[in-house]
Amino acid sequence: MNLFFINVFIMLGYAGIQGRVTLSGLVIGFALGYMALWLTQPLYGRSRYFLRVPGTAWLLGYFFVELLISNLRVFWDVVTPGHISRPGIVGVPLRAESDMEILLVANMISLTPGTLSVDLSEDRRTLFVHVMFLDDPEQFRKSIQDGLEKRVLEITR
Repeated sequence: MNLFFINVFIMLGYAGIQGRVTLSGLVIGFALGYMALWLTQPLYGRSRYFLRVPGTAWLLGYFFVELLISNLRVFWDVVTPGHISRPGIVGVPLRAESDMEILLVANMISLTPGTLSVDLSEDRRTLFVHVMFLDDPEQFRKSIQDGLEKRVLEITR
């Protein structure tokens, strides 16, 4: 985690050199800091930091694509006559174990339009999700396990 703080320090230094703090400046500064740390990696040994940063970027990219698709699906249901929704509640078995892993999976599901995390089983192994467009419960379970949960676990473990 120390490398993350060094990277943030480099990012803020880059923004300071620019004379103003902008989102693009922060992103460029973070990327430059990451590259500088990656090039000097032999100085501080092996670190999972260099796997977590790209993993986090992939998770965010995956989430934004899912967010866009679900927004378009809900939008289409709203603007077309009649309803194409088939709501249902699905129990999704979790591989996530820690509070943070479960929280990330459940919240990212809830942030996606058309899905809502409803409950967690007593043994914390099953997350119950309300789905607005439920065609195939098994396919939905697999999409959560092999998509969102897999990517969350890649960056948290």
